[in-house]
Amino acid sequence: MKTRNREFKKAVKGSLCSPSIPKVPCKLSLSDRFNNFLVRASFNRHDYAVDPGLYALGEPTADSPVMVSANYKLTFDLLRQALVGLSAWILVLDTNGVNVWCAAGKGTFGTKELVNRVKLTKLSEFVSHRRLIVPQLGATGISAHEVRAESGFNVVYGPVRAEDLITFLSAGLKATPKMREVTFSLPDRLVLVPVEVVQGFRYFAFASIFLFLLGGINPVVNLLAAYFAGAVLGPVLLPWLPGRAFSIKGFFAGLIMLAVVVAAGTVEASLVELLAWGLLITSLSSFLTMNFTGASTYTSPSGVLKEMKLAMPLQIVAAIVGALLWLVVRFF
Repeated sequence: MKTRNREFKKAVKGSLCSPSIPKVPCKLSLSDRFNNFLVRASFNRHDYAVDPGLYALGEPTADSPVMVSANYKLTFDLLRQALVGLSAWILVLDTNGVNVWCAAGKGTFGTKELVNRVKLTKLSEFVSHRRLIVPQLGATGISAHEVRAESGFNVVYGPVRAEDLITFLSAGLKATPKMREVTFSLPDRLVLVPVEVVQGFRYFAFASIFLFLLGGINPVVNLLAAYFAGAVLGPVLLPWLPGRAFSIKGFFAGLIMLAVVVAAGTVEASLVELLAWGLLITSLSSFLTMNFTGASTYTSPSGVLKEMKLAMPLQIVAAIVGALLWLVVRFF
């Protein structure tokens, strides 16, 4: 367990089924909730993990289901919260504190780690069945036939969302088509906004000070508009913005905010200044919105890399040209 999760470690007790198996509750403590809030806002999110291994939820027996999870604590907490009233085993893989979806893409939530964890925890001594319920989003990293050949356990792919697990179990491990759908709804997008806002804030603060010293409050307002366009407006309006690439969607979100600042009078009537802020706002908005690509269902990892290679040079050039034009207007 990482140092910053000492409160959670203290709350974990030895299971009645075995003193060596940590027992965890379904209900999150106030400390869990507070730390999860901080992580959602991008504070210490790279140091938020539980120890890999086998955990007992409730009072599991030899017939209780085995849920496979990542050792990212936010993922672990979402899983145990979704299993209220159920006794189960949770087999936590060592994903270096990364969530299931991303870890599967990186290979840490993978066949080798799953097989090793089954053996290291001596899982076969605690359950009479041979079923492992793996999150659907982790399927890209798991080869079911290899897991069976090397460990004797069968892999059953569960629903996309942990909240559907109890229904899935009640239906005899059968998922409905809706349980298999991977969506990127408004709540899914909004929950990512605080991360982007906090991560970029220090850069925004430094740039704001610089712009204020050079041009007063109006340039700061324009920069804030660009920041808002990319980190908030882009993801909120994502399905309705033109284009498939996030960089293009972010560009149009920037155009919307450009119209707002022009109407507000923070951009002077000069055609050159309008062009300068048009380039600055749309390039920054395009870049910030593109950061949401990896959390969406819109593109594959290869598609993300391809978009970045194409979009980032254009964003950089546009930002540099926009900044130079603004300096020309301001001082020449």
